[in-house]
Amino acid sequence: MNNDILFFTSILLLGVFISAVAQVLLKKESQKEHSSRIKEYINIRVITAYVIFFAATFLSIIAYKGIPLSWGPVIEATSYIYITIFGVCIFREKLSYRKVVALVFIIIGILIYSFFG
Repeated sequence: MNNDILFFTSILLLGVFISAVAQVLLKKESQKEHSSRIKEYINIRVITAYVIFFAATFLSIIAYKGIPLSWGPVIEATSYIYITIFGVCIFREKLSYRKVVALVFIIIGILIYSFFG
């Protein structure tokens, strides 16, 4: 793998990761009570999350200039791993057997594509 592909892959991974962070911000904000519908959607966490989503989209556009399109869905599948980790660590969600099996399949799929795809 040459340095350019590694660089652009890292950009896409960063975009996927910050997108997961934005999802955490939205979930945290959705758990709060708001005095009005406007304050529910126009507040610092929600606006920050959408700015992060915009940045993640921009990073994806940059990344696709240097990596094959077929790699995108595989790299973006790492978001399931980030979201699960955030769910367990931040929201104290239970990690069920089915979730673990699903994550194992996702990781196996990523590894198979990385080494044999």
